[in-house]
Amino acid sequence: MAVPPKSQVFTVIVVSDHSQAVRKFRLPRKWLQNGAYVGGGVLLLGLLVVGHYFSLLGASSENAVLKEENAQLRSQILLVQEKVAHISATLDRVERFDAKLRTAVTQLQDPERNLAIGPVGNPEAEVAIPGPAVAAEGNLSALPGKLTSLETEASRQEQSLRELQEYFDDQRSLLASTPSIWPTRGWVTSDFGTRIDPYTAERRMHQGLDIATPHGQPIYSPSDGTVVFAGTESGYGNVLVLDHGYGVKTRYGHLSAIYVHLGDRIRRGDRVAAVGNTGRSTGPHLHYEVRVNGIPENPRKFILE
Repeated sequence: MAVPPKSQVFTVIVVSDHSQAVRKFRLPRKWLQNGAYVGGGVLLLGLLVVGHYFSLLGASSENAVLKEENAQLRSQILLVQEKVAHISATLDRVERFDAKLRTAVTQLQDPERNLAIGPVGNPEAEVAIPGPAVAAEGNLSALPGKLTSLETEASRQEQSLRELQEYFDDQRSLLASTPSIWPTRGWVTSDFGTRIDPYTAERRMHQGLDIATPHGQPIYSPSDGTVVFAGTESGYGNVLVLDHGYGVKTRYGHLSAIYVHLGDRIRRGDRVAAVGNTGRSTGPHLHYEVRVNGIPENPRKFILE
């Protein structure tokens, strides 16, 4: 009659190499099955533990790399914040200098400008930050706002400095176009203003200076300009007219020679003509006029020498 599997018993015989008695162990089939289950479970648990250990070991190495990268990022963030603060302070100084130039020198006003830039966020909260790492994390979100503010400020400063450059270029051009030197050396025999006409003995307005000097004495341009007339006029003989821009023109009469031509560009100090006695004149001299927007002005107002 067959024995049910669950009731089967296995006999294990242990034979010693020595003269000891032979031992027998009876192991029911159920025990062996339970032992196999337990062994398999222990083996599986061991494999899981070993796999988990190696996964933790890999994660630990990755965490070490991430920690190092985070430390480097914090250091870079702090460095960027220091540079942002430095740039902000520099732009603030440039803005104050720009305002000073506009107010004290150029008189260029721009009330819509608001160029001062400060830290983005709450300054008191930033003062209370305990450490550099926390500071880097706390200010990281504010960094894009600071950079945007600096970019806007830099654009405004660029525009402002461009305006100042245009102003100073214009002033330099104006200075170069101002007739500021004597056109020739000699003696002023007739000044600007009302005088007795030497031919009619009537009081008339003399619109320039009469500078007596030897015949052929060179005449120099008192500033940069362009020749707009070189010819003869009734009463003044040979006449030269220079346009210096900004509505300023100079006229030279009674010339013996003209060395420039219509359209020539002249620089301050260039020899343009020679003193003569042409036209209605009592002797060799230069009749010198300065006109602003067509109105005669006293040439002495412009002479700086």
